[in-house]
Amino acid sequence: MSILIKPIITEKATQDSEVNNRYAFVVNSKANKLEIRSAVEATYGVAIKSVKTMNYPIKRNTKHTKKGLVTGITSGYKKAIIQLAEGHAIDFYNNL
Repeated sequence: MSILIKPIITEKATQDSEVNNRYAFVVNSKANKLEIRSAVEATYGVAIKSVKTMNYPIKRNTKHTKKGLVTGITSGYKKAIIQLAEGHAIDFYNNL
């Protein structure tokens, strides 16, 4: 089971990492905070101060079109916000 799926690299997440030393990841929906902490420490070799998680639900929508009723779905996911200890940082762009 892979705990870390991908980092979230948006304007808001990048600003949060620069100002507050917090990084966002999409994680496995069945992972708990201890598993997320150990996975980030093992992958990036950093010390973690805190882990906050949030679950985003599945979003369903329907549209009335010429072809009839069209339904769509956006998958749900779990997001983790990692607060690193002072003096530690993660560089996502070092392999480019």
